[in-house]
Amino acid sequence: MCSSDLAIDVVDITKFANPKLLWLLLLLLPMVAYYIYRMRQGKATMRISTVAGVRRLPHGPKYYLQHLPFVLRCLATALLIVALARPQSTSKNTSSSTEGIDIVLALDISGSMLARDFQPDRISAAKEMAANFIMDRPNDRIGLVVFAGESFTQSPLTTDKASLVNILGTVKSGIIEDGTAIGNGLGTAVNRLRESSAKSKVVILLTDGVNNSGQIAPLTAADIAQTLGIRVYTIGVGSEGTAPYPALDMWGNISYVPMKVEIDEKMLTQIAEKTGGKYFRATDNNKLRDIYEEINQMEKSRVEVENVTRYYERFALFALAALALLVCEMLIRKLWLRQIP
Repeated sequence: MCSSDLAIDVVDITKFANPKLLWLLLLLLPMVAYYIYRMRQGKATMRISTVAGVRRLPHGPKYYLQHLPFVLRCLATALLIVALARPQSTSKNTSSSTEGIDIVLALDISGSMLARDFQPDRISAAKEMAANFIMDRPNDRIGLVVFAGESFTQSPLTTDKASLVNILGTVKSGIIEDGTAIGNGLGTAVNRLRESSAKSKVVILLTDGVNNSGQIAPLTAADIAQTLGIRVYTIGVGSEGTAPYPALDMWGNISYVPMKVEIDEKMLTQIAEKTGGKYFRATDNNKLRDIYEEINQMEKSRVEVENVTRYYERFALFALAALALLVCEMLIRKLWLRQIP
């Protein structure tokens, strides 16, 4: 089983719990208007013959800071309104967990897989499509079993897709005794999944013939797969009618002779149906590609996404700032700009 976890944190500080209260900031406009009106109407006046001498008098700090208390009061009011609107920061945590599938590819590498009804031949086309399938399954563990007259594990379950594709590239017909031991191939693949803890276990078995060797009957291997909860998808490769099969001529050279294509589709269908899988027939490269794509869509890795949003209140900062400004206003008004009655 292959699983991975991903967590993403996003922080947003622009949210208000009561955003409609921000309209109260418009109250600052009549406050400013009233202050200006009062300053113009409330000043005492006296008549003098000339202001030439007065204009040359320097202005003290009180002259420049006479409006500071009002400015502080406006700022304090604005901060109090913002505090009432309850500014909040939000932390959004998105976590995803991916649980992969354990898959074993069981590939027929008998001599008949060199038939040239596929381009360039059956085994090369099967290896190419299998390699594409492997690279399209980043979250899964995949293993490789090959079989002809006997079977063996070419690669155990692994998440190293690049290495697995390289191993697949070295597979060729003739490296083991010829024949078609479908039962042995399926049994070896099932055995690789016996100890798997993955919730979903799959075998994809590809062959082009009829079971004619081996010690395990194909349906017996299918019964074991069914008992272990392993789904088996079977693929029969070969064109309809005849296909050019390799054969040695009298001089020991390889020539291609048209021969009838024989695939035990009934037995492959029984294996698939018994284990909850499906049987496919591939008659050319494009059909084989479509089959792997269909299996890829049918066997999806399980992905769980959890979104958690946390809210943090930030109104206290604005309320404390408003209180500090009000205190400053009071001190300036009472101590610095104090007026003598």
